[in-house]
Amino acid sequence: MDALNATDHAGSTDAATTFRALPPEAPLRMPVQNLRAAPDRHGRPTFSRTEPGMIRLRRTLVIGSALALTAYGAWQMHLVLDANGVSILGVVMLILFIALFLWIALALTSAIAGFVSLLTRGGLGLGIDGAGPLPTLRTRVALLMPTYNESPHRVMAGLRAIHASLRETGRADDFDIFILSDTTNPDVWVEEEAAFLALREETGDSSRIFYRRRPKNTERKAGNVGEWVQRFGAAYPLMVTLDADSVMDGETLVRIAAAMEGNPEVGLIQTLPVIAGGTTLFARMQQFAGRVYGPLIAHGIAWWHGAASNYWGHNAIIRTAAFAEQAGLPHLPGRKPFGGHILSHDFVEAALMRRGGWAIHMVPALLGSYEESPPSLTDVAIRDRRWCQGNLQHYKVLPTRGLHWLSRLHMAMGIGSYVTSPLWLIFLLVGILISLQARFDKPEYFGDTKTLYPHWPQVDPVQAKFVFIGTMGVLLAPKLLAFAALLFDRRTMSGCGGAIRVAASIVIETLIGGLIAPIAMLIQTSGVISILSGQDSGWNAQRRDDGGVPFGEIVRGYWRFTAFGLILGTCAWIVSPALFLWMSPVLLGLALAIPLAAWTASRNAGLAMKRAGLLLVPEETSPPDVLKKAAAAMAAPKPDGPHEAIAALRADPVLLAAHRAMLPSPRRPGDAIDAERLVGVLKLTEAGTVAEAQRVLTPREKAAALCDATGVERAVSLPD
Repeated sequence: MDALNATDHAGSTDAATTFRALPPEAPLRMPVQNLRAAPDRHGRPTFSRTEPGMIRLRRTLVIGSALALTAYGAWQMHLVLDANGVSILGVVMLILFIALFLWIALALTSAIAGFVSLLTRGGLGLGIDGAGPLPTLRTRVALLMPTYNESPHRVMAGLRAIHASLRETGRADDFDIFILSDTTNPDVWVEEEAAFLALREETGDSSRIFYRRRPKNTERKAGNVGEWVQRFGAAYPLMVTLDADSVMDGETLVRIAAAMEGNPEVGLIQTLPVIAGGTTLFARMQQFAGRVYGPLIAHGIAWWHGAASNYWGHNAIIRTAAFAEQAGLPHLPGRKPFGGHILSHDFVEAALMRRGGWAIHMVPALLGSYEESPPSLTDVAIRDRRWCQGNLQHYKVLPTRGLHWLSRLHMAMGIGSYVTSPLWLIFLLVGILISLQARFDKPEYFGDTKTLYPHWPQVDPVQAKFVFIGTMGVLLAPKLLAFAALLFDRRTMSGCGGAIRVAASIVIETLIGGLIAPIAMLIQTSGVISILSGQDSGWNAQRRDDGGVPFGEIVRGYWRFTAFGLILGTCAWIVSPALFLWMSPVLLGLALAIPLAAWTASRNAGLAMKRAGLLLVPEETSPPDVLKKAAAAMAAPKPDGPHEAIAALRADPVLLAAHRAMLPSPRRPGDAIDAERLVGVLKLTEAGTVAEAQRVLTPREKAAALCDATGVERAVSLPD
C-alpha cells in the first residue's frame, strides 16, 4: 500500500504519524490508440485558432524555397557530373546529392525564417508576456521527474532549485512535485528514498512532494509517465515533464501554465531548453552552439510549424486530459529493434495529440528552461544509439491514419537525421569511384558517329569548385545568420563575451565540429547498420558528470575510425592527390579520432577555453537565479551513511520505516510469480550474515527482495 503508519521523518515527539509518499489516487482513463483507425477528435476541428497568421504561406515559403534551392543545386551538380553522357555512378551520386542537399537547404530556409522571427521579436504567442506581471493560476499542476538509475543527489538538486524558485513566485501551492522512479539498481533506489525524505524535510513541504517507484519499468519513460496519468491524472489538469538534468525557473512555469489556462484547445507547449553547466570542451561546445544557433533554429521551426509543432520529451507543459485521450501508445508489430514499445515516444505522442485536434506549440522566446549536455562524444554516441533506434522505428508510425502532414514530416526528418550519415558515407565512396573511373576510363572525343567537332568532356573543375563553395555556404549560412541576429541582442552578445570573442568561438566550434563530423557520421552509420541487422539498443542510464573517459576506453572505441580514415586516405591518394586534398577535412578528422575524442572529453581543455573567454554563454557569465540555486544544491555535501541498500536501511530507522510504507501491495493468489523475488528472499533467508547476503544477491534479486515485506524483514534482521 502507498500509505502505512511510519515514524515521522521530521522527528516529531508523537509516537507515530501517518506517512504518505503519494496523494490519494485520481484515476484517468488512457486508452491505447489504434493507428489504423480514424482518430476520435471529440468534435474538435483539424485547424486550430491558435495557428499564426498566414501559416500556409509561411510553410510554402520555407519548403518551396528549399525545393527551389535544391533544384538549382541539382542542376549545377548535373553539369559537374555530365562528362561523357549518363553513367550509373553519376546518376547515383546525383541522387545522393539531391537528398543530402535538400536536407541542408531546408535547414537554411528554416533558419532564415528564424532570423526574421528573432528580429521581429517573435517566438512567444498564446498570450504569453515574458516580462509582464506574473499571472494568477486557477489550475493544479504536477511536475513530473522521471528518473532511471540517476544520481539522486543530482536529481534532488534540480528539484530543490525549482521548488525554491516557485516559492519566490508566490505560486508554489499550485504545483505538486512527483519523483517517478524506474530505477533498477537497489542501492540507487534506497538512496533515492533517503534523498526524497531529506527533500521533504528541508522544504517542509511534505504535502506537495511525492515519490513512487515502479517495481517493473515496462515501456520505459513513456510507461512511467503513462502509469502516473492513469493513477493520478484526474487530479491535475496540467503536467510538466522533466528530465533528470532539467531545471526550470518558477516564473517560466507559471507563465506556460497560465497560457494553457487561456488556450483550452492547446494540448502541449514546448519550451526551448538552454544547455548549461558544461565543463568539458565537448559540453562547452554543445552549450555554446545551443545558445547561439539554437534560438535561430527554434524560432524558425516555431515560425512555420505553428500549432503542429513537436515535443522533445521534457521541459514541456501538457494538458493531462489531452495526453490521456490521445497519447496511449500501442506496441508496434514485429520483434525488436523495430517492433515492441515505442522508444522515441515524444514525437509520436505529439503527433497523436495533434491528430486528435489538439494544438502543439513551441515558445522559443520564453527563457528560464535549462538542461545539461553529455560531457563527451562517447556519451553522445551511447545516447544516440538509443535515439537512432527510436527514430528508425517511426517508419512504422508514418502510415498512421489521420496524422497531420507536418507530424509525418517531423518523424521523416527524425529518420533522415540518422539515415543521412550512411548516405554521406556512400556519397564520399561514390566520389572516389567516379574519380577512379575518370582516371582509367579514357573519353572518346569523336565516338562512332562522324562529327566535325569533338565531344569534349564537360567536367569543369571551376564548376566543381563553385558547387563545393555553394554547398558549404548553404551549410554554414545558419551560423552566420545566428551571429547576425546576435548583433541585435546586446545582452546575449555581452553574456557570450562580446562580438570578437563570439566570432572567434564560432570559428573554433566550426573547426572542431567539422573534425568531429566524420567521426559522428561513422558512429551513426554503425548504429543504423546494427539496428538494421536486428540488434536492440537496450536502456542504459546516461552519464552526466564531467569525469574524463579513460584513454584505454577511447582507444578501444575509436581505433576503427582512425584505421578507416587511413585506408580511405590511402585510396584517395592513389586515385588522385587532388582528390586526397579535397577529402582532407574528412580524412584528418578520422585520422585524429582518438586524440579528438580524448581532448574534447577533457575538463581542463574546457576550462582553458573559459579562461580565454571563448565558448562562453550568458548562463555562466551571469547565471540566472534558478541555476545558482541548482549549483548551490549540487555543491552541498551528500549525506553521510552507507550507500549499499541493505546497510542503509539497517543504519536508519526512519528510512526503514518509510521504505516499508512505500512497498508495493503484497502478491495476491493468482498474480504472476516473480522468480527473482522468490530467489532473492530465499537467499536472504539462507544467508548467515549481512556480508554473505550482499555477496550472493545479484542486483536484480536484491531489488526484487527489497520490494517484499518478508525480504526487508530478513535483510534488516540478519546478524552482522
